[in-house]
Amino acid sequence: MAKKSKKQQQPGGTPATVALAAAGVEFTVHAYDHDPSHPSYGEEAAEAMGVSPDRVFKTLVADVDGALVVGVVPVAGSLDLKALATAVGGKRAAMADPVLAERTTGYVRGGISPLGQRRKLPTVLDESASSHTTICVSAGRRGLEVELSPEDLAKLTQATLAPIARA
Repeated sequence: MAKKSKKQQQPGGTPATVALAAAGVEFTVHAYDHDPSHPSYGEEAAEAMGVSPDRVFKTLVADVDGALVVGVVPVAGSLDLKALATAVGGKRAAMADPVLAERTTGYVRGGISPLGQRRKLPTVLDESASSHTTICVSAGRRGLEVELSPEDLAKLTQATLAPIARA
């Protein structure tokens, strides 16, 4: 992977790529042509990049006991809301209202990144991420992914690792 710096950022960089560059971690940006008719943003990304869906992670925003929390899980599975609530010491979880998720993170649905969010939210990364050398997450817009080590992602988002994905 190429190490990016602020000077190497192309015009139109996203808050996610700017945050990565500022942190000095190694990452690779993958761009592809987004197809609005594709039924799954994450599966579309995996197909477009030729990457196994278990290495591409989606960022989901949930409401846990009245507070927003980010869950990052493989696109091949789904978010276990009860496990997410448990991971953050909560009791009940439901998917957040999409408009609230967009307004809080600063990203559009299908392009929400766990990095560079407008308001930093507690983040839980599915423990399966640690079985990969690198994983891909949204870089902040549809058709743009960033590949980095799960350790760097966890460190930058101050994520808790927990079993929050269902097959």
